[in-house]
Amino acid sequence: MDLLHPQLAAFAAVLEEGSFEAAARRLCITPSAVSQRIKALEDRLGQVLLVRQPPCRPTPAGALLLRRVRPMQLLEAEALADFLPEKNAHHPGAALRPIPIAVNSDSLDTWVLGALAQLHQQYGYLFDVRVDDQDHTLDLLRDGSVLGVVTANGVPVQGCTVQALGAMRYQAIAAPEFAARHFHAGVNAATLARAPIIVFNRKDALQWRFVRRITRARLAPPMHYLPTATGFIDAAALGLGWCLAPQALVQPALQAGRVVCIDPERWLDVPLHWQHAGVRSDTLQHLSTALCQAAKTALQPAPGG
Repeated sequence: MDLLHPQLAAFAAVLEEGSFEAAARRLCITPSAVSQRIKALEDRLGQVLLVRQPPCRPTPAGALLLRRVRPMQLLEAEALADFLPEKNAHHPGAALRPIPIAVNSDSLDTWVLGALAQLHQQYGYLFDVRVDDQDHTLDLLRDGSVLGVVTANGVPVQGCTVQALGAMRYQAIAAPEFAARHFHAGVNAATLARAPIIVFNRKDALQWRFVRRITRARLAPPMHYLPTATGFIDAAALGLGWCLAPQALVQPALQAGRVVCIDPERWLDVPLHWQHAGVRSDTLQHLSTALCQAAKTALQPAPGG
């Protein structure tokens, strides 16, 4: 049973599944019927809503509509759970679709998973987790891809609510031999310009922020791109380069002597926030509470908190 208008349901399904065919399978109708519903919706609104190339993605107008539809889907599922309690006797959230959220990789690997597991066990929630840099997850909230994000941006998107989570502390690490070879003269512009650096991907600005704390010189050090949070520490321990890694992940390697801090007196604290659609939803309230509680024990206190 769906309360959402069939045209809106088809629109959301195409974007969630990536194609008209996959959306048709989920909705138990034909691809032609999905296409007709999307075309009728576009005619009603006078806007093209989808880029019809696999995977299908929203146009700017479609992204605006999707931001409105996502909370409607959530409230629809909660309403059905209220009126069909026999289907959800053990897990009140079992009837919900996977909740789309976006988090940065470091948060997922350190503190978010525990919160999600708690919510699944308590409410039966399912999750559709998208991973992106903390400086870019907010784009997924703006275009309607997700209902909430862990982000470095504390300025609320229109129609959204923001809660400060705390700050993730990053330490600059390297293998002991690497540190002795490249930083025996200290961590400064000259040594940072020559020492190979490990960067998550081309969106990753953490290492550059740390460098700017030390020097304002324009540096072009040798660089590795390595898109794995836990692999960062292994790469540093193997002497591939120096990098910033979350304190929570670094501690075992530090204690084992596999890596050292190249500058123990300096680190980087990245404030994190939880932004989500500003609707009165039990699901979002439970999610917000669990994430804030998990962050409170895993992150540094928020500035001013």
